[in-house]
Amino acid sequence: MPLEDDLVDLGDRRLRARRLAPAQGDGLDRTTLVFLHEGLGCIEMWRDFPQRLCDATRCSGIVYDRTGYGRSSSWPADPGVRYMEIEADDVLPRLLARLGIEDCVLVGHSDGGTIALNYAAADPEPLRAVVTLAAHALNEPICVDSIRRAREAFAAGDLRERLARHHGDNVDGCFRLWSDAWLAPGFEPMDAAGRLPGVLVPVQAIQGEDDDYGSELQLGVIAGKVGGYCETRLVPDCGHAPHLQQPAYVLAEITRFVAPLAVIS
Repeated sequence: MPLEDDLVDLGDRRLRARRLAPAQGDGLDRTTLVFLHEGLGCIEMWRDFPQRLCDATRCSGIVYDRTGYGRSSSWPADPGVRYMEIEADDVLPRLLARLGIEDCVLVGHSDGGTIALNYAAADPEPLRAVVTLAAHALNEPICVDSIRRAREAFAAGDLRERLARHHGDNVDGCFRLWSDAWLAPGFEPMDAAGRLPGVLVPVQAIQGEDDDYGSELQLGVIAGKVGGYCETRLVPDCGHAPHLQQPAYVLAEITRFVAPLAVIS
């Protein structure tokens, strides 16, 4: 395991976390960027984007494997279709407290963006702003179709083999949790009408124009229902991973959004 990684003991689970430092500081006290990965993601699948964003904003960062992903421990009990709400309401607050994070901006990709919005709905004290990348406010047919195809690819073996490189013994559990929830009849990733109005911190919602897990409707729902300021960016020539497919544009946009919010007064 790389030396910069820690296994953070939360009592009922242990989560692998990595602290990031900007390449250059300026002596100012700045917020911490906390990165929440996608539904089948982990620390490594962010590639170098978290470090680049920390460098650009001069903020420290935390990137971690959520419960049951990467090298973190498995769920102590099956969370079922409520896994994103449980991560937001129970696990993330405990992790931030354990790490001593008292001021943060959440940067969430896909499921991670939905978890960030769910967390923000309680207007928690540490939170300064939220950035979402291809977040889901609702479940669309395009997403269901893509996950059905992913399930077929996993069963055929090629997708499972690729994911196993990152998740090891967690691979079957994390894929089953994700796919079973999203394909459950009537599943919704969050109570958008009930939770989004409680999001009072500034939000930047980014999505690829060619996202095969969601349409531009996601941006409209987020912007239309949050209780505070929200800006949206629909990125051309881009699919479900804007930070990897259009990294220069996304890095510049998030940096512009975060910069005036980053310094702790």
